[in-house]
Amino acid sequence: MPPKCTICCSIFTVAFLFSSFHSSAQKRKDRDYALLVDPFIGTGGHGHTYPGAVMPFGMVQLSPDTRLEGWDGCSGYHYTDTVVYGFSHTHLSGTGIPDYCDVLFMPTTGEPQFKNTDYRSGFKKKNEVASPGYYKTLLDKYNIGVELTATTRVGVHRYEYPSVQKANIIIDLQHRDEVLDSWIEVVNDHEVRGYRKSKSWANNQQVYFYAKFSKPFKTYGIASNDVVEDGKNKLQGKNIKMYLQFDNPGEVISKVGISAVSTEGALKNMDAEVSDFDFKRVQKAARAGWNNELNKIQVDGGGPSGSQDEPENQSTVNSPYGPMPATGKKAKAVNYAKVKQTIFYTALYHSMLAPNIYNDIDGQYRGMDQQVHTAQGFNYYTVFSLWDTYRAENPLLNIIDRKRTLDFVKSFLAMYDQGGVLPVWPLASTETYCMIGNHSIPVIVDAYAKGIRDFDAEKALAAMKASVNHNQFGLDVYRKNGAVLSDVEDASVSKTLEYAYDDWCIAQMAKMLNKPQDYTEYIQRAQYWKNVYNNQNGFMQARSNGSWLTPFDPTEINGNYTEGNAWQYSFFVPQDIETLIAKMGGKETFEAKLDELFTTESKLKGADIPDVAGLIGQYAHGNEPSHHMAYLYNFTDSPEKTQFYIDRILREEYSNKPDGLAGNEDCGQMSAWYVMSSLGIYNIAPGQQQFQIGVPQFDKALISLENGKSFTIINSGASIGKGNIYLQGMSLAKKAYNKLYLNFDDLANGGEFEVFAGKLANKMFVQEIERPNSKISDDLIVANPYIITPSRSFKEPISVQIKSADTDAKFYYTLDGSTPTAASTLYTQPINISANTTVKAIAILNGKSSFVDEASFVKLRGDLKLSLTNKYLQAYADKGDESLINGIHGTANWRTGNWQGYQGKDLEAVIDLGAAKPVKQVAIGTLQDTNSWIIFPREVEYWTSNDGKTYKLAATVTTKVNVKDLNPQTQEFAAPLNISTRYIKLIAKQYGPLPEWHESKGSQSYIFADEITVE
Repeated sequence: MPPKCTICCSIFTVAFLFSSFHSSAQKRKDRDYALLVDPFIGTGGHGHTYPGAVMPFGMVQLSPDTRLEGWDGCSGYHYTDTVVYGFSHTHLSGTGIPDYCDVLFMPTTGEPQFKNTDYRSGFKKKNEVASPGYYKTLLDKYNIGVELTATTRVGVHRYEYPSVQKANIIIDLQHRDEVLDSWIEVVNDHEVRGYRKSKSWANNQQVYFYAKFSKPFKTYGIASNDVVEDGKNKLQGKNIKMYLQFDNPGEVISKVGISAVSTEGALKNMDAEVSDFDFKRVQKAARAGWNNELNKIQVDGGGPSGSQDEPENQSTVNSPYGPMPATGKKAKAVNYAKVKQTIFYTALYHSMLAPNIYNDIDGQYRGMDQQVHTAQGFNYYTVFSLWDTYRAENPLLNIIDRKRTLDFVKSFLAMYDQGGVLPVWPLASTETYCMIGNHSIPVIVDAYAKGIRDFDAEKALAAMKASVNHNQFGLDVYRKNGAVLSDVEDASVSKTLEYAYDDWCIAQMAKMLNKPQDYTEYIQRAQYWKNVYNNQNGFMQARSNGSWLTPFDPTEINGNYTEGNAWQYSFFVPQDIETLIAKMGGKETFEAKLDELFTTESKLKGADIPDVAGLIGQYAHGNEPSHHMAYLYNFTDSPEKTQFYIDRILREEYSNKPDGLAGNEDCGQMSAWYVMSSLGIYNIAPGQQQFQIGVPQFDKALISLENGKSFTIINSGASIGKGNIYLQGMSLAKKAYNKLYLNFDDLANGGEFEVFAGKLANKMFVQEIERPNSKISDDLIVANPYIITPSRSFKEPISVQIKSADTDAKFYYTLDGSTPTAASTLYTQPINISANTTVKAIAILNGKSSFVDEASFVKLRGDLKLSLTNKYLQAYADKGDESLINGIHGTANWRTGNWQGYQGKDLEAVIDLGAAKPVKQVAIGTLQDTNSWIIFPREVEYWTSNDGKTYKLAATVTTKVNVKDLNPQTQEFAAPLNISTRYIKLIAKQYGPLPEWHESKGSQSYIFADEITVE
């Protein structure tokens, strides 16, 4: 962010651009909106954005690297840093995992240095400048001025050296990620080329580069392991760097083309996009390119022009959009409209940073199969943060960038051709499988539903079905049981809900393609959310052993939810909101639940997930699962609360400061939410045409459409003052409008939508408005029953009950392991259990049956007593003190929770048999998942005693699995004893600090243990 005086100047400088926003002219006249973009917004806090030079959706993101590690260094830059290592050519915008920052250039003077701690330089914030397509700074250590600009595939550097005989450019190919291979070669005294293959989030990322320089370098040196090898013009290895040295050059301009295919491709890209060394021409073209995109939405007004009653003698004044600079004895007037416009156009800018073009100028790209392919008639893209962007960014682009959206869909289908499934989170030429769901599906379906159809729709449907029917990430469990079960898969609640939404999207696609059989199958699957809805408490809750996983606290962040808790997932049924309302008890109860979501003073509990941020009650705007929730009031009798909370979120969770984002930017989603909600429209269920109406934030927004038409949104009440504004009336095409939604066709046909707003909510007006639609009425399913019991394991006989959210259903069950049918035993009263038993039950309603619900009960030995010398970690407690002897064995997935974790101390436990008894064998089950720091014990010692005081070593069992075996797996440390004893002490020895080769070397490993068995 520029210094305070720069902000004031920039805000007031642009004022003249918008002095006539009440003009009725609808034709677009382009404006210099780049003036309103501040690329430093989001670079502070946890936004994880970068400020460097990039073109819309560009392959090159040329930006400074100031941070090499840590969560807040994901983009390579953080606003609070004051040291820069150099300027690399690829960056990720707002992700929660680090990668990229490839091919680092750093200008220096004097003797060349190769260690980044030696060649790095300090810089001052007052010397930093950033705007769309441009970045500038001054390296204090060398007094070198640096300017950066870019085309789609080429980064252009301009270095202004002081008068010096040794002016260098360091090229560091080892920078940041683990390098698998690299090489660099001098072509002549103006050109170098090279290659880098690295492993980080993407496990096999390849980038080639070709660089040309405006002046010849007089000498150079290529180093392997930081040692120059004399006489070499090419070197290959894992730690390759080089220096180029110029003799008092003054200005040096370098242009760097990149490619995932070859150095020849990088050269073609460079020659096609930057034919000379005219830095200003490239910078001007970059700004023009950005203005072309930013002018697709032209907004005017948005707030009062200023405030003259701010307190005196303050360095800042408060505004609805965050503290603003003030000077002198009395605060200067703050132009709130321009502040809001700055936030808006920066958000629009951020919405256009990803995905990134990945093919060369000739169409060649490296596919998901690591082979080179050629995109025919479209651009191939990568960096799809689909779990995030399908919610707002992709619907936004379906309005203003339909050609590019078509390219996205064709990219997905190409990835399907190469890998057999649609992408989840593709990065470079790697599928990271990050996050959950299959959310390329709603992107495709939403595009098709909104008329983007120049692709093979039949193939797309086949790809969707293939992607949700393979056996991965709990999909097999989901299909078999109608829900993902927490016993066998982590994030079971979130996965069930998001898989159900994806299935609804497939059903919509099947319906549009007239595929009734597919429609029936997937509209039924779209209702599987009902199988994780607990009608007893009104929350989405994990299923375990045929019942609800307990203990349960809706504020707890745990392994059953992805980056959230029950509060933040219990409203995620965008395809069937009206049914959810009915199951919660009707509109009044649903509204009260939403009220509690936003107003509760309860705090987050459980795992510390920094993504769950931007809290209003338990609503977490800093993470995507909450993004649709404020719009759900539109389904109640109080839609004015949607207007209230949308307005509040816009004001409180966004600002024009570096930390002006509530959470990670996530490749455009956080900003796209701001753009859409500021326009007053939001699509809570992409795949259908309805945009819900919130409250437009600008006096006028002119949206230019690719069909040559424009759609104008007018709210003359947007500037009435600080605080909330509410709808008083609406008109579409100059006619009264009484719906709380717009259809996509309303936008696509062009025209004018006007809302009339005031400071007070108009309950009478909103009562008359038609609500949006979100209800599944076809092929209804019967919710799975659930089996209620005090415990899965028992010593004394227990009784179990069978219930269901479908209160009119009848239940049938078996106890012999057979599959129940309507001919099985009818449940009429609790079932008594006194031995090892498996209960299977179904619910039948109107001739339809639920899935089989299954619960197993284990009778425990009454003679075993466990005591632990060292306590387990509370975060990994399993079922508590007796978990190690409760008869339940954990699986190889530690995230399911059936494990107890120990760190820093050995696991030491004593089993008391009550009396001396013959013991054939004793064993303990353990887990290894080295990537997650969980390592098998080095060994387990078994000691025996009859008095509980004097112990004798009876056996030692060592691990059979090497720590380098990265496959998650279980191992039982079993020891034959064949003695009589009362007490058995076991000591599981910690592996200790993680080994040198581990990415978290030196950190203390964990022992994860589950069941101790004594035979």
